[in-house]
Amino acid sequence: MRKIFITISILICSVKLVAQEINLPQYVSHMADNPFLISPSYAGIGSEFKVRLNGVSQWLGVKGSPDTQSLIIDTRLAERFGGGITIFNDKNGFTSQKGIKLSLASHLTLSQFHDSFLSFGLTYNFVQFGIDTSQNNSGQIVPNKSETNSNFDVGLLYRYERFSISVNANNILDKKIENLLTSEPESLGRYTLYTSYVLARISNKIEIEPSIFIEYYESDKRSRTDLNVKVRKGIYDGYVWVGASYTSLNDQLFKPHAIAPLVGLKKNNLYMSYGFSIDLNKTQNFNYGTHMITLGFDYDRRPSLARCTQKMIIF
Repeated sequence: MRKIFITISILICSVKLVAQEINLPQYVSHMADNPFLISPSYAGIGSEFKVRLNGVSQWLGVKGSPDTQSLIIDTRLAERFGGGITIFNDKNGFTSQKGIKLSLASHLTLSQFHDSFLSFGLTYNFVQFGIDTSQNNSGQIVPNKSETNSNFDVGLLYRYERFSISVNANNILDKKIENLLTSEPESLGRYTLYTSYVLARISNKIEIEPSIFIEYYESDKRSRTDLNVKVRKGIYDGYVWVGASYTSLNDQLFKPHAIAPLVGLKKNNLYMSYGFSIDLNKTQNFNYGTHMITLGFDYDRRPSLARCTQKMIIF
């Protein structure tokens, strides 16, 4: 029975390979102090040259479960421009995805009196999909397969003092389906909205940041909402933070999906965080949750002379 299942899985992956697209786990981004992964429009905000190395293991304890590693770099390129690079490797059973994302952002000042800013971001994606059949013990010959694909993401970010909201469209180009027998959709569009507000007490060096993240897939109409909160506390030469995220499935009448506690530390130029996601459905009986670790380095640069690329928060 297991051999039959492996064979069917490989064949299904072979058909669907053409229409796959990379989507990095979102709690790597909005809950790990790195909103650049949500939207390219965040690139270059702040004076640091940021380097983040992320590792995410989903559904721990399940053989062949998704495993993702990514290296993210973003920095200010000029007074009103920023850029970033994301290199990723994702493996899910017999399938794998490797690629690079190149991002560019432009920032405008709408009002210096009210600290009102508008940012535009564009990302070019190059992805290589692959199927490795070396572990196929079914007795049937299923060849390895590899495909490449390019696409684009666009983002728009508005900031007003400590409030921010971004809307983003990922994979804006439709996919050409080579196999007419496949039921895969041509559209791979994924749309997100992310908004947050920072409550700060400068005297106590404390920031509280509630946020909302909404994600919608055009292909199968799936959508979800994340309700998040982060608390940062300043320490000598850095800060510590704790956070939590609650995920519900919108297309299933806001059915509870997962809860994720996280914790992080910034000390001098070094950064690290850890978190895990606990499923709130029946799958929790078959796995040990999703675990994420982030290691990073921030190189301080000269602060920007333009207000639009300066941070409006303490940390």
